[in-house]
Order: sequence, then C-alpha cells, then structure tokens
Amino acid sequence: MTETIINLETVNPIEFFGVNNSKFDILKKKFPLLKILSRGSQIKLSGQPGDIANAEGRIQQLIKYLERNGHLSEGYFAEILGDDDGAEVSVTENENNNDILVFGPNGKVIRAKTQNQKLMANVSEKNDIIFAVGPAGTGKTYTAVALAVRALKNKAVRKIILTRPAVEAGESLGFLPGDLKEKIDPYLRPLYDALDDMIPSDKLNYYMTNRIIEIAPLAYMRGRTLDNSFIILDEAQNATDLQLKMFLTRIGASAKAIITGDLTQIDLPKNQRSGLLKATRILRDIEGIAHIQLDEADVVRHRLVKHIIRAYDKEQEREEAKGEANREQFSKLNNKEKES
Repeated sequence: MTETIINLETVNPIEFFGVNNSKFDILKKKFPLLKILSRGSQIKLSGQPGDIANAEGRIQQLIKYLERNGHLSEGYFAEILGDDDGAEVSVTENENNNDILVFGPNGKVIRAKTQNQKLMANVSEKNDIIFAVGPAGTGKTYTAVALAVRALKNKAVRKIILTRPAVEAGESLGFLPGDLKEKIDPYLRPLYDALDDMIPSDKLNYYMTNRIIEIAPLAYMRGRTLDNSFIILDEAQNATDLQLKMFLTRIGASAKAIITGDLTQIDLPKNQRSGLLKATRILRDIEGIAHIQLDEADVVRHRLVKHIIRAYDKEQEREEAKGEANREQFSKLNNKEKES
C-alpha cells in the first residue's frame, strides 16, 4: 500500500471537484480499488502502485485541460478519465480560454483580457525581464501580479517580491500617524488589492508572515540579491536613473522581473528625471528583455477612462504644438534683432 498527493493549486478546486463533489464522485467510481480523499486543494491517493500511477496520469490530464480551458463538464470529465480499458482521450485546447492566468478565491478566474495583456503573459515564458509601459487602467500591475502568483503556484519561483518607489503623488503622508510600515502602506495598496483577488486571505497571511510574498518600498531593495524570485517594480516612472539601475542589478539567478510604469504620470520633483524612459531605450536590444507598450485599447476600467486618457493625450499634443510654435516665433524675433 502506497500513497501519493496531487496538488490542484494551478486550477480552480471547485471546478475540478464539481458542485457538491459531483465530479469527485465520478473520479472515485472510476478507481474503486483506490482510497481517494480530497483536502482543500489536494487529492490523496492510497492503494497499489500500478493503480495509483494510472489514476495520477488521468488526473494530470484533467488538470492540464482545466489549466488551458478553465471549465470542464461532467461528461468530458468522465471521458478524460477513460473507460475501464484505459483508452486515451485527446485533451484539446480551447483557444478562447487560453488567456486564463490564475484562479482566485471562490472560483474567481483571472484572465488576460486584452491583446497586450496576453502578450505580457506570452513573453513572460521566454524572457526574464519585461518592461510594461502604458497609461492608467491598462492592467499592467494586475497582469504582472497574476503572472507572479501563477509562477509561485507552479513552483517556478520560491517567492514574490513586489516593490514601488515611495514617491508622493501630490499628497503628503509625512504627518500621518503610525510607524514606517503604516506610512508606506498607502503607496503599496494597489499591490495588496491585486493579491486579495488572487490568493485566499488565510494563505496570503501565511505567505506574508513567512516572507514568501514580500511587499516593500524600492529603497529596501538596495544591497540585496534576489534569487529564485518573481519581482515586480510597479510605478517605475517614479524611480530615478540610479534607483532603476540599482533594482535591475539586484536580479539574481532563476529570477524574473516585470517593470511597470506610466510615463505620463511622473511624480518626481522637477529637479529629478525618471529613469524609466532611459532604461527602456538603452535596454531595448538585449536578448531576454521584452518591451510591451500598452495603450488606451487595453483599458479595462470604466468605459469613460479611455475617453479621459484620450482627452489628456490630445491636450498634451496641443500644449506641445503651442510650445513649439512659441519657440519658433521667439527664434524668428531673436534673429531679426540680431540682423538689425
């Protein structure tokens, strides 16, 4: 008598087991010689090695199908398990559902909803560093966090590190009550919100307590080497050139990093330049570094956000054109004065 445990962390357990364990009952009937128990997101098989190997192979087929498609009917669930003669069933991929990134609490499905979000997911498989730049509401941070959670669940990395520059966006937090963590947390709130959508609260608390998931200001990254980690630098437009260089040189072996930012929302003091624009320019041709440019077509917030972004872009273009016209007029006047 042997035992084995199969983890279902990469799929929605509710979708796997079925309503009122309807699919799980099918699984147990298909393998009557095994003792099969479910514990949260795990399945425990007990029995003879040959029977366990047969059942494990079928279960892995079910998991693979759910990872790709997100939904599995009871009929096809039974079909994939096969008849008693062990006939194999082809597990086809539904391309329309190939955009699932991770399953959140209570069966919530986290998807890449736009073309550029899907591109982020695709290039993350082949590149260790990704720059994802675009306006607010395009899902840069949310998609990045989903990819990090997926990597952690798949055991591709050992921990997630989420960081942001602690730069005030027009408001002052210096006089707020509380310790340093309580003062900094407002900057990091969007990262917490994304994690809440993707990981059950008890497991998230466990990850945070044991530093499997770490959220910290960018300044805390100095001097560290980040191995076997999925690292996200959010709001990178508010990192200076030296800070961004410092962050990029922290990345260790078997690590991945996504750098997100919006070059239209730089909150740095006027005497400091954003390092994001320079980094995306000088690192563009390095193999293993991908660059994704998101735009208003990727906005997944309220429908009016697209129009707001478009209006601000047009106003910026008008101001730039006006500034250029003023400079040309000034240059002409200056030349006339010199000639006279």
